[in-house]
Amino acid sequence: MPSQGVTDRCPGVVLKGSSQAVAICPRTQALSTPMNPIIRLWHGARSRASGWAARRSARLAVRDSRASERWLRRAAGLAPGFSFVHRDLVAARRRADDRLGALEIAQRVARRFQRSADAWVLLGEAYNGAFRPDDALVAFERALAIDERADAAIAAGDLYARKGDYATAGARYARAYAVGGGPDALKANAKALRSAGDLAAAQQAQEMWERVTGKRWTND
Repeated sequence: MPSQGVTDRCPGVVLKGSSQAVAICPRTQALSTPMNPIIRLWHGARSRASGWAARRSARLAVRDSRASERWLRRAAGLAPGFSFVHRDLVAARRRADDRLGALEIAQRVARRFQRSADAWVLLGEAYNGAFRPDDALVAFERALAIDERADAAIAAGDLYARKGDYATAGARYARAYAVGGGPDALKANAKALRSAGDLAAAQQAQEMWERVTGKRWTND
């Protein structure tokens, strides 16, 4: 369960897992370097073109879904960075019940934007949709290596819990809570710790959940 504290290596939140405390340090942000003016113009032009194609796709969505998806693919190809169009394109394949097609798109997006945590979360979700949980877990962990994200940590925790690794699941839920995952992450942390046999830590997490929510704990 999360508690406040400091470590010798980094101050901040200390997350109590099943048997040891894990310090989550704020990530050092790399200093940004000025973008070459020509590259900036090129990126701007591609962003505007991508936005235009996305709007075209939206206008066609109701009356011609195939044409809408073609324009969405153009928008995704033009976008200079990861954006909502990539997520929308994967979602379009899911709506068509094409899980493997959605996965193929997500794989291409992750290869193209390897430094984007968003792209790896999208890939993890696509692997989950294609019933490949082990690959999904790798993708979510890759996202967490890039950025501390509640959604990736919760998704990874769910997969570890499904595998029966409740101690690691509890640690992931604790990480999620530390970066804004809210009461749901805290409750999942308590349940995972209890399943892992760490009853004292589970009780502390349960009591913290009650304080945060103002509700009585129920084993639902």
